[in-house]
Amino acid sequence: MYIRYEVADRIATITLDRPDAANAQNGELLDELDAAWRRAADSPDVAVIVLRAEGKHFSAGHDLKDRSWPDPSTITLDRIYELETRRYLEYSMRWRNVPKPSIAAVQGRCIAGGLLLCWPCDLIVAAEDALFSDPVVLMGIGGVEYHGHTWELGARKAKEILFTGRPVTAEEARQVGMVNAVVARDELDSHTRQLATRIAAMPAFGLRQAKRAVNQTLDVQGFYAAIQSVFDIHQTGHGNALSVNGYPILVDMDEMKAKLT
Repeated sequence: MYIRYEVADRIATITLDRPDAANAQNGELLDELDAAWRRAADSPDVAVIVLRAEGKHFSAGHDLKDRSWPDPSTITLDRIYELETRRYLEYSMRWRNVPKPSIAAVQGRCIAGGLLLCWPCDLIVAAEDALFSDPVVLMGIGGVEYHGHTWELGARKAKEILFTGRPVTAEEARQVGMVNAVVARDELDSHTRQLATRIAAMPAFGLRQAKRAVNQTLDVQGFYAAIQSVFDIHQTGHGNALSVNGYPILVDMDEMKAKLT
């Protein structure tokens, strides 16, 4: 319903297809997306995976009106932890570890949960209008569930975008190494396709081993342990909201958006 999947020339293209909601992620979209990733990972006809999005924006993040979430009046930290472990942390880590090269093509806004879709990819191509942000400190939370911030941006830039909520431009992201290339909006798909085609021509086993070498090096440096521990730090934000404010996070989205505009 929310994801398109196609394969051509050994390239699987997964498209977020909820443009009327800026590709905001509800439970159904994430489950469909995970199924598409699994399909591409298991297919012998796929050498490279491309993740792209239909419409003006890559993703506005988690859909806070998602019907798969419990009613705010009955929500518990146990239920939040269960849902976010599976759909956010486990999905993102699984996509990161798929043993095939992946490329995210990002345009427009990529907000909070949108980072959980592009950061697990091996390469990121950004349109000139791309803006990456994680403004959830406004909601009393120290950052989204998959803490790629420090690894992708460096410690000081990560603190800056979290403390201020301001977006990182595509060019800023390229300068710190988070983004591999910045291209004109109308060249995003073609540039990404050319890159994927070049990679798909390489020996599959060599690609798999190269990806494993880089990911394992990051894990030895502490990536995996940090992701797991910071996920629990994220949950303290939910716990604080529950104990202090009766959990307003799911109902104050309009106020948060007003502060960002």
